[in-house]
Amino acid sequence: MKASLAELEAIAAVARHGGFRAAARELGMSSSALSHAVAALEERLSVRIFNRTTRSVTLSDAGERFIADIAPALAAIDTAIENAGISSATVSGTLRLNMAPGAARMLLVPLILEYGRRYPDVEVEIVTENALVDVIGKGFDAGIRLAEAVPTDMVAIPIVSRLRSLVVGSPGYFSDRPRPLVPGDLMQHRCIRARMASGRLYRWEFERRGQAILIDAPGSLTLDASDLMLSAALEGAGLAYISEASIADHIAAGNLISVLEDWSPPYPGLSLYFAQRRQMPARLRALIDLIRERNLSRGSRLED
Repeated sequence: MKASLAELEAIAAVARHGGFRAAARELGMSSSALSHAVAALEERLSVRIFNRTTRSVTLSDAGERFIADIAPALAAIDTAIENAGISSATVSGTLRLNMAPGAARMLLVPLILEYGRRYPDVEVEIVTENALVDVIGKGFDAGIRLAEAVPTDMVAIPIVSRLRSLVVGSPGYFSDRPRPLVPGDLMQHRCIRARMASGRLYRWEFERRGQAILIDAPGSLTLDASDLMLSAALEGAGLAYISEASIADHIAAGNLISVLEDWSPPYPGLSLYFAQRRQMPARLRALIDLIRERNLSRGSRLED
């Protein structure tokens, strides 16, 4: 009775993750398809490899012996493939990344274009969308999102350690209005509201000395893209709450005035994330190595 390498890898992935969902993400298939594949192999082998309940998936005694027997062979195959990759002179293929538009603007020059210069044989495809997507199910090598939004079953590599959002307005907007001194003062201002990908309105977040405040910003203009909010703020349409990295040049040039800075602490920044897998494509490994290199040399702050 024979089993394919793919089936053995599937068994090993389920054992490693202790469940079908995370293993399916690693293998790039649905949980139901993986479960059926494992069940079919168990039937062919006439042995139960996993004990399944509604809450857990664990190895049976026979399963533990089976994994112990196949692990050295799978490790040897991994080593052979890794050695073959090391001996290759080039990193090639197509690297597909999914990220929010703001992340793409922030990382295009310091990370993505530098990656392209180092690995000219790789075709890089960036897809931007505000909504969080299933990167494995959609065929991406990895995603880039705020650290707090990374799914818990993914491997995360920090790119930008910390970010901050600021409330800004144009000099023209403030020409006949007082600047807000505390978050509550925003209720007397015209604000540019943000519609999230989920459909809900974003509540502006502030914190100082342990006191956290959420503000339902008042205003007659609601937008769903930060570049539009920036353009509206520059035109004096109202106050906007935008990532500091995207407005720093405008603040330095005097085109925008920031307020409530002492109420605007930093928060965890951007991370690259991907499913854990036995074999990582060389193109993705090269990107991770570049991120770690820049983290080391730039103090984990690509936005500096």
